[in-house]
Amino acid sequence: MTSSAPHGTDAGAGGPDQERATLTIGVDIGGTKVAAGVVDAEGAILETTRRDTPADDPVKTADVIADAVRELASTHDVTALGLGAAGFVNADRSTVMFAPNLAWRDEALRDAMEQRLELPTVVENDANAAAWAEARFGAGRGEDYVVVLTVGTGIGGGIVVEGQLLRGRFGVAAEIGHLNIVPDGRRCGCGLQGCWEQYASGRALVQEADVAALQCFDEVGRWLGRGMAQLAAILDPGVFVIGGGVSAAGELLREPAVRAYRKHLTARGHRPTADVRMAEMGGEAGIVGAADLARRR
Repeated sequence: MTSSAPHGTDAGAGGPDQERATLTIGVDIGGTKVAAGVVDAEGAILETTRRDTPADDPVKTADVIADAVRELASTHDVTALGLGAAGFVNADRSTVMFAPNLAWRDEALRDAMEQRLELPTVVENDANAAAWAEARFGAGRGEDYVVVLTVGTGIGGGIVVEGQLLRGRFGVAAEIGHLNIVPDGRRCGCGLQGCWEQYASGRALVQEADVAALQCFDEVGRWLGRGMAQLAAILDPGVFVIGGGVSAAGELLREPAVRAYRKHLTARGHRPTADVRMAEMGGEAGIVGAADLARRR
């Protein structure tokens, strides 16, 4: 199934030749679905397609991705492919080392796609790809120091420093949901206790569900702001962007997060504070970010 989903500026503004020269495909690969789109240099999605993910079979998953890409490439002259994968991606952006919801273990995904499709390919963590889209085209545009928080079932994120995606020595930076916020606190799926995402995520909302809904968001927002203050002490961003499914709560989440962030910020009152914005790209962020990273490979 295909659909048009424009985002950003008019894709045809540079003329057909320029448009063709800058088109890339981004694919957002999750445990249940593969979503792919053709994206221009301004972050506009020209066409999308979607498939179910055969999560228990690495070869079939690669085949489904390739099928979606072929469908889009059959009607668009694309130059590269970007894959946003829900897992740990190695430093040279070629291999998914581990994916918790897919059967990928040291999966050489870049080689597999290049062999199938003959398109230059970049593999990136899906949260990093979404963060890059927000920094380039969404709520963080124009700012060189951006931290994007994807608040869903857990907390993911991405960090942009001086206009570059911070990936770390081994490619697995920005696993910020596993900052230790409460020593010996709630047990996390990662095997540790007291991780940030156990207190400031959709999972935390469920745990607090016996309390009035507004109080739930206030509690989660306070924990979110506390963690943001710790990140600010290390990274000193100009902007925090809050995305993910829980961010649909808008000001119910942002307002208590900002209050807690300012309360727990080191040297508060004597330093600039980062702006806190809600994400703008929605569910398209992973596709747009992966495609743009492929363009910049």
